[in-house]
Amino acid sequence: MPLPLRIIEPMPTSLPRSASLHYRVEAADLHGHLFRVTLTIAQPEMQQHVSLPVWIPGSYLIREFSKNLQKLSARQQGRVVAVRQLDKSNWRIACVPSSPLVLSYEVYAFDSSVRTAWLDARRGFFNGTSLCLKVHGQESRVHALEILGARAIGQWQVATGLAPYKVNKRGFGIYLAADYDELVDCPVELGSFWSTDFKAAGVPHRLVVAGAAESFDGARLLADMQKICETEIRFWHDRKRPPFKNYLFLLNVVDDGYGGLEHRNSTALIASRRDLPRAGDSRNGDGYTTLLGLISHEYFHTWNVKRLRPAEFTHYNYGAENYTQLLWFFEGFTSYYDDLLLRRAGLIDDAGYLKLLNKTINQVLQTPGREVQAAAQASFDAWVKYYRQDENTANATVSYYTKGSLVALCFDLLLRAEGHTTLDEVMRSLWVRCKAGPMTEGDFAAVLRELGGRTFTRELTAWVHSTRELPLQELLQKHGVVVLEDPAQLAQRLGLRVTETAGVQIKQVLRGGAAELAGFAANDEWLGVELAGSGWRMTRLDDLTLYCGAHRKVTALVSRDRKLLRLELTLPAAVTTWRLVLRDAALAQPWLAAAH
Repeated sequence: MPLPLRIIEPMPTSLPRSASLHYRVEAADLHGHLFRVTLTIAQPEMQQHVSLPVWIPGSYLIREFSKNLQKLSARQQGRVVAVRQLDKSNWRIACVPSSPLVLSYEVYAFDSSVRTAWLDARRGFFNGTSLCLKVHGQESRVHALEILGARAIGQWQVATGLAPYKVNKRGFGIYLAADYDELVDCPVELGSFWSTDFKAAGVPHRLVVAGAAESFDGARLLADMQKICETEIRFWHDRKRPPFKNYLFLLNVVDDGYGGLEHRNSTALIASRRDLPRAGDSRNGDGYTTLLGLISHEYFHTWNVKRLRPAEFTHYNYGAENYTQLLWFFEGFTSYYDDLLLRRAGLIDDAGYLKLLNKTINQVLQTPGREVQAAAQASFDAWVKYYRQDENTANATVSYYTKGSLVALCFDLLLRAEGHTTLDEVMRSLWVRCKAGPMTEGDFAAVLRELGGRTFTRELTAWVHSTRELPLQELLQKHGVVVLEDPAQLAQRLGLRVTETAGVQIKQVLRGGAAELAGFAANDEWLGVELAGSGWRMTRLDDLTLYCGAHRKVTALVSRDRKLLRLELTLPAAVTTWRLVLRDAALAQPWLAAAH
């Protein structure tokens, strides 16, 4: 059994009188991936109720963080106090109200995503929702978080968006949060990371990067991030200051990964090492553009979902699902602006932006679930569908990210075509109308009517609450962009999604496609084809066109549960995909290069 780390730096223990809740966090076992947490409740209730969240805001899935909590114990006045577990994530302690209650426990931390916690010999990271028990009845009090240093992590540093109270030069020490919501909305990064500072619109920003290779061009990433931040601050506030005093980017770089999670004055990001800019290489690869889009997306959330937010999120319930039909707005509209603002920041050109938009449009058009589920319903079902995808997801649901971004595109282009206003102005007016706080769909409809000069009930019903097709082609053409139809790739023609790492493995069979009509199923292995008396082994999907030639009917040889099947497949005729072409750059510029 590994020994706990020996603390070599005494941390200050004096707290402001208002901080009656004190969490002490230490990296207890690097190889066992264990954080140790000591929670001191200065004034507990007689039957003190504590709980650990089951989800983290911004990621709409019950994740059961309590599965990683162990060895929970309580002491008061030097004596052990019984802890009674009420359910999977709630506990009650019978204690004396006038005496401090000390809880101690461990949390296993081996999830490298941005949503939970991680600890090993190279790096530590955690969200408060994974480590910090909520003290019921005291959520609105000041919370103190103390992060301890130790010999084994002697060269590590700490980065967090929490306000420092008493910390040393490496960031170890005590931080304060105004309440529990703020405590769990400021992730913490620990390690020997690369760090630098910059200002955007006069506001201090910090970039922390963990795990980058020697080739990483930090200066270039810094300059590009500054452009993104300044563009988005101007978008929302023109020359006024944003609603935060400082901002922190936490970027964890891994061999293969992608994702982000927004917070009130910070964001946690994960990206592939290969996608970082490299010293001496000024090219903008697709991976780097994707990373910039992720940064743009999470930063835009600082306004759109962290402050301007669904009315259902006025007060988070950390113990259960928090349902809303508005993720098409808060995630979808953010997805629309993340790439568009890269264009307006000068980080991609018109062609680069249309390429990204083209990809989003085709993703939606190639999803049969768009004919099954409306964007509002997809938002409500996020807890059971979007975050729990399976082989039938594409047939049963539509992404509120991609469909929502196209709804935003349609509103923007329609408002511009009618000449009264733009979606940019609508977003800023919503910020003012809702006082940077809770919002309903009714607020959106009211601002559309006020600025657009008419009611938009018909569009909201058709685009958000029904499965009707969006008028993309017509609206794009009014802004100088035409749609050409090219032959679709073979997988799309057949109605399949496959992997080809070890032969042709069927991952998804799309509704109504040729493959479904032939009887293909998810998890099939497509071994080969027979035609005209000959049989051919397939190692990749493109082998089909090589062997079939002009034949439109073939027999597919498939392995399913180790049984060999012969499926009669009719190759479809014309299946097309969209290609956007900028035909009138002058007509598109007010939209693509708009400035506040």
